[in-house]
Amino acid sequence: MSSHDDAGFLGRGWAFPPRVNGYTGGAVLVEQAEDVADSLRILMSTRPGERIMQADYGCRLHDLVFETNSPETRSAAETAIRQAVLFYEPRITLHRVEVDLVDWLEGRMSVELSYSIDATNSRANMVFPFYLTEGTLVSDTPVMAL
Repeated sequence: MSSHDDAGFLGRGWAFPPRVNGYTGGAVLVEQAEDVADSLRILMSTRPGERIMQADYGCRLHDLVFETNSPETRSAAETAIRQAVLFYEPRITLHRVEVDLVDWLEGRMSVELSYSIDATNSRANMVFPFYLTEGTLVSDTPVMAL
C-alpha cells in the first residue's frame, strides 16, 4: 500500500483546541486537511520560545502588538506568516497571505491564507482572526451586578 492510499498520510493529531470524545473518553483526533488547518492555527498562535523542545517554532505575529497600523506593519505580518509556514508546515504551498488591519485599534487583525496541500493538490482558504489583546468582556458596555 502506498502512502497516498493511507487515509492518514497527511497526518493525524489531536483536534485544536483539544477536546474529549463523549462516547469513548479519548481525545478527538483530526486527519488530512483538517489536521493541516489546525496545524496552521497552532503555528500562528504560538510565539517563538513558547515550546521548550522547539524554541524556534511559532510565528512572530505577537511582536507586532505595539506597532502602528501601517503598510509596513501589514508587510511585517505577512512576512512573519510566510516564514513560519515555510519553516514549519512543509505539507502545503502558500499562494497568498492577506492581512487586514481594519480593527487594529480594537486589538484584532484578520489573516487570510490561500494554500494548496501538496500531497493531494487540493486548494484551501483559511481566515484566522488574530487578537492582539486577550479579554473576556462580551458586551461593549460593562454591566454592574448588584
